[in-house]
Amino acid sequence: MAKEIPDLGSEEAEAKFWDIHNTLDYARGEPVGLELEPELARKLAEKQGTKRVTLRLREQQIAAAKAIARKRDIPYQTLMRSWIAEGIEREQAR
Repeated sequence: MAKEIPDLGSEEAEAKFWDIHNTLDYARGEPVGLELEPELARKLAEKQGTKRVTLRLREQQIAAAKAIARKRDIPYQTLMRSWIAEGIEREQAR
């Protein structure tokens, strides 16, 4: 059940309130079902199995990857993920 939003009295008080509270706790109404385009649904399902990682790379490596990605007209992160996947497959085949 949704919590009641208190009478906050001013915009400043309201801003402070929402800085520390989750709007979902105060949501009202029924959930709405959405129908996604098949391609978007596939991408979302694919992304759920991913985890963000941080890698330190030399600036020249990033610049080179970006240049190659521009030539292929794809995001450089996508290109680098494909390189990692190819390397994993190659190593596993050994």
